[in-house]
Amino acid sequence: MAMGRRVKEQQAALWIPAAEVTAGPSHPFYQRLNEILAKYGFDEWVESQCRRFYAERMGRPSLPPGTYFRILLIGYFEGIDSERGIAWRIADSLALRSFLGYGVTEAPPDHSTISRTRRLIDVETHQAVFSWVLQVLGREGLLDGKTLGVDATTLEANAALRSIVRRDTAESYQEFLQRLAKESGIDTPSREDLSKLDRKRPKKGSNKEWKNPNDPDAKITKMKDGRTHLAHKAEHAVDLETGAIVAVTIQPADRGDTESLGVTLSEARSNLEEVLDDAQAEPQLSSQALSEVVADKGYHSNAVLREQEELGVRTYIPEPKRGRRNWKGKSAERKATYNNRRRVRGRRGKRLLRRRGERIERSFAHCYETGGMRRTHLRGHQNILKRLVVHVAGFNLGLLMRHLTGTGKPRVLQGGRAHFLRFVLASLALLSALRRAIRLWQLSNPQLLSRFQIGRYRPSQLASFL
Repeated sequence: MAMGRRVKEQQAALWIPAAEVTAGPSHPFYQRLNEILAKYGFDEWVESQCRRFYAERMGRPSLPPGTYFRILLIGYFEGIDSERGIAWRIADSLALRSFLGYGVTEAPPDHSTISRTRRLIDVETHQAVFSWVLQVLGREGLLDGKTLGVDATTLEANAALRSIVRRDTAESYQEFLQRLAKESGIDTPSREDLSKLDRKRPKKGSNKEWKNPNDPDAKITKMKDGRTHLAHKAEHAVDLETGAIVAVTIQPADRGDTESLGVTLSEARSNLEEVLDDAQAEPQLSSQALSEVVADKGYHSNAVLREQEELGVRTYIPEPKRGRRNWKGKSAERKATYNNRRRVRGRRGKRLLRRRGERIERSFAHCYETGGMRRTHLRGHQNILKRLVVHVAGFNLGLLMRHLTGTGKPRVLQGGRAHFLRFVLASLALLSALRRAIRLWQLSNPQLLSRFQIGRYRPSQLASFL
């Protein structure tokens, strides 16, 4: 075979016959996902929801609503954090173009078109898409809704700490330190003087005194790895029976868990009511929806337990060590606390707490680690929530895809052959170990070894040798 050489300069053909255009094979995961969306009429439904955001006659060519929301789903399934990265990935992949409905001669949308469409469609419509996916899960029997686990995590904001300014004087951090140094008697402070002055000052990063002018919603907080950043708080309400995310909210990072719990549970209750109104939902999603809440000890407080007790919700929240309590004039709080303590110490309570850690941490890992949204590229809670609710809807669609096809993400198919090969090798190793065990057992029984041809004897005769 003769070795070919790469042509350095090649003039592109002016005309290419359509029959000679090579179309890449469609991805089996995205092909199946399109079939599911078409089965439940996603494009017709979302176009009716977004009709008011588009002009009837005039305007530049727009991005169809069904295509726009599929683009955001690609961000979850491919683990891409930014809209610019999603646009680049779509332009580079024929399979993703096929998923979006673009032919080989059509140009996919750029990031500015995606961003423009996001700003055009309001956050309520994005939340409606999330609720629509929950209704699909309810029809497929993948939503129970009785017991919910709640937990929160931090998302790094698209803003830098060096850009924060004082809320009262609008001074930057450097200008503020220089003013403090001059007031203390240092006319020309050096960098070392400013650092020394800053170390001695208590509560340096108070959100009541500082803000970021580019993203006022971002708050100074400590991340999971111990670093201090401007961040947002994302809170999930997860169905502990199926693992589906029932609600997701974006809240200030400095808001306590006891304050944010009510907002998330209210959103979860609203979403479950919409699913209950669906006549095609499975009967297992009954009126017992949201009757139990499981959380960690950061959510424990008298007010939270009393409020949930009044709403008829059974809580499973571990109680932190607080010493002897004074219940004078707090009979309702005392009753709710003792009931919660009894449930937590029970066998079912311990089982639910273990399941809460498994289900919720799994949703965080899929949405923010492999899903690529641990750091946000948008600013403002409204913008971030638009992207996040569709991102989490992709997680719920992944549960449905795993239920129907055994694969929850397209990248899992890339290692399918390797998984099969590992299974074959593990099976061969197990058979080899079994043969060695049988041989050792035979050597330990000399009577059976002297009559090695076991096939000559009946089972009753072999029992006499043992």
